[in-house]
Amino acid sequence: MILSLTEVLKLTGGRLLPPMQPLDVPGITGVATLAEAGPGEVSFLGNEKYYKDYVATHASLVLVPQSVPDRPAGVGLIEVENPSLAFNALVDVFLKVANDFKPGIHPTAVVDPTAELDATKVRVQAGAVIEEGVKIGVGTDIGPGCVIGKHAILGEQCRLYARVVVRERCILGNHVVVQPGAVIGSDGFGFLLNKETGRYETVDQVGIVVVEDYVDIGANTTIDRARFGRTIIGEGAKIDNLVQIGHNVTVGKHTVIVSQSGIAGSSHLGNYVTVAAQCGIAGHLHIGDQAVLAARTGVMSDLKGGQTYWGSPSAPFKEAFKQAAAVRKLPEALKAMQALKREADELRERLSKRKFF
Repeated sequence: MILSLTEVLKLTGGRLLPPMQPLDVPGITGVATLAEAGPGEVSFLGNEKYYKDYVATHASLVLVPQSVPDRPAGVGLIEVENPSLAFNALVDVFLKVANDFKPGIHPTAVVDPTAELDATKVRVQAGAVIEEGVKIGVGTDIGPGCVIGKHAILGEQCRLYARVVVRERCILGNHVVVQPGAVIGSDGFGFLLNKETGRYETVDQVGIVVVEDYVDIGANTTIDRARFGRTIIGEGAKIDNLVQIGHNVTVGKHTVIVSQSGIAGSSHLGNYVTVAAQCGIAGHLHIGDQAVLAARTGVMSDLKGGQTYWGSPSAPFKEAFKQAAAVRKLPEALKAMQALKREADELRERLSKRKFF
């Protein structure tokens, strides 16, 4: 695939900076990092940390923000408002070509006769299992070894990579991407101790998971079905690898949850919340819109939106930072206290030996 300069400008919404002229720019055959890009490839400068790579790049085109002072020799520059976002538009085009979507059902796939899908408009790859009553929308791609449970519904233009499991009755919207090994609709962690038998007994999980449009779900992430009702992943949410989302959780629209975070049952995350890596959120809590949880934050109570939190238990970031700084000073403070105690003991001993009368 080759993109012309005109196509690149249209996709990125940018403008070619002089003195480079349109005829000087070759067709673009791919995308790459600044350090790895060569002739015919396009890259971007989205972070000042990569400025050295930028001035030394061999790319044919680089997407840059406004007012970049230097320019690599012989490289065309396209000025855009957000280089990273504009670059993503180009990546998306080349990715679709590389994916090479070809509709059809692989001979080794098992598709129940009651499933509703158009074999000329969807792809079911090798070893996948589509159980009874499943509905699959146009343009959806089911990867090798996936299992789609009874009466599940998948919307249009979804992409499920290898070994994804969507359990019975769960619903995926349109343009949902699920990375390898993820499980949607597993049973929630529900057990009750029977005092008569001394054993834990399973509490039935009879709800479902609803994943709205344009959600991305990372590899080996698990989203539990509701005990009753629905576990909901809101439109545009982005969930990283190795995330655990408990039963009856609601994740708001365009919320981001980063790797190894866990959310206990029945908690509610608002819209545009950011949950950084290895955060833990206890059950039945409410996190307000646009709240930010820094890495390894432990949430044990409701949090207001529009603030950044850190620590365990969580606190507003400035307060948590002061607490962390104070903790680092504890060894020094302890030594000082011990020295004062020794001085006090010595003074007490001397005073006890003195005769005042």
